[in-house]
Amino acid sequence: MKKLSLVVIVALIAATLAGCGSSAGTGKKWIIATDTVFKPFEYTNENNDFVGIDVDILDAIAKDQGFNYELQSLGWDAAIAAIQSGQADGMIAGATITQERKDSGWIFSDGYFDATQTFVVAADSDIASFADLAGKNVAVKNATAGADFANSLKDTYGFTVSVFEDSPTMYQDVIMGNSAACVEDTPIMAASIKEGGLALKIPEGMESEAAPYGFAIMNDSNKELLDMFNAGLANIKANGKYQEILDKYLK
Repeated sequence: MKKLSLVVIVALIAATLAGCGSSAGTGKKWIIATDTVFKPFEYTNENNDFVGIDVDILDAIAKDQGFNYELQSLGWDAAIAAIQSGQADGMIAGATITQERKDSGWIFSDGYFDATQTFVVAADSDIASFADLAGKNVAVKNATAGADFANSLKDTYGFTVSVFEDSPTMYQDVIMGNSAACVEDTPIMAASIKEGGLALKIPEGMESEAAPYGFAIMNDSNKELLDMFNAGLANIKANGKYQEILDKYLK
């Protein structure tokens, strides 16, 4: 057998190393699940385009890190189910980083936005404190930090809790008078009231302490994706792109 030339050997080594590279080099497409109605973090605009803070942050990080992804708008419960079953690799949906979620298998990125949860009442309601909820019902969205916040207070203040699968249905339950209040992430609620003209209001002093949102995986085999998210997040914060995205939706 003839000896391979030095040029051929170098080419073979280069090809081998390229095959061992990251997903950015192999063209792998990561499947990312998200919510459908969580304005201003993820929602559909007037052109039927999927937009929002989470959508733009993910896109900026993917460009910074050079990876491909497909964003699937599934709704909160379906997004969780997809990542748990392995049908999605990661999830970005305004998910609050909590110890309970970590204990149940969520693996979070660094926090990318600090948010509070707040009680929300009808525009004509006279409810102004937790004590005013005694004997009444509060609507919450399934498996959210808002639901945890409400459940942590219900025994102390004597109210009941009803669970809904999505935010719009929860809001309507309060507007229709079936529930005295609902609990939602404060920036989402403020945007929904302002831009959606909802007959709701946010009482002062009925919010939780701030906690961070995180990108999440539930399988260690996807740690590469989590590492890229963290690295990209640090970069877009440093170069100003992150603040540009926040200003676009919150100012």
